[in-house]
Amino acid sequence: MGRRLRVLDAGLGDGAQALRLARAGHEVTGLESDPARLAAVEAALRDEPEGIRARFRALSGGGQDTGAHFLPGTFDVVLGHDVLDRTRDPDSTLAGLARVLDARGLLSLVLPNVAARAMRPGLSGDWAGAHAALVTEPAESDRFLRLETLTSFLARIGVPMERWYGVGVFAAHDTATGAEALDVEERACRMDPYRGVARSLHLFGVRG
Repeated sequence: MGRRLRVLDAGLGDGAQALRLARAGHEVTGLESDPARLAAVEAALRDEPEGIRARFRALSGGGQDTGAHFLPGTFDVVLGHDVLDRTRDPDSTLAGLARVLDARGLLSLVLPNVAARAMRPGLSGDWAGAHAALVTEPAESDRFLRLETLTSFLARIGVPMERWYGVGVFAAHDTATGAEALDVEERACRMDPYRGVARSLHLFGVRG
């Protein structure tokens, strides 16, 4: 990224990701619906140099509220990490995220891999949990979060998926330590069939 980008982080969380982008020189806007988290981000921002504070703003709201805050085409990059599985209307939320992308803008989504929910309990020996995951009828929101459904939906709203990866094939992101472990995870998350059974999925779409 050789230029200053306009970035929306729809779901700030602790703000670490958004602050890294602001420190890298980008103009960052964050949405967070949890008042306590929003206050914590704002407190952390006060400790940053003036230049970074000038490039960062945090607003109250979630991924479903983009229409209330922004015009179409406002951002070059939109991050919706761990957002779609926490909203009542993932389809309208995703459409709202796509709406504020400028031409050739990048949409980055991270979501649980609902198609492989039996993997983690099964690998840990939790047979009851694995059985429940295998036989339970998926909720409507789970059906929407499946890779094939999202691929089709992104194409319909003009942000076709360009590529996708697995996240956490062999280990959670915070337990894979050391160069060898990280290398194995990086390779597996890009390869079939391993990426298809990862804990989470990371999807990238580009505004046509």
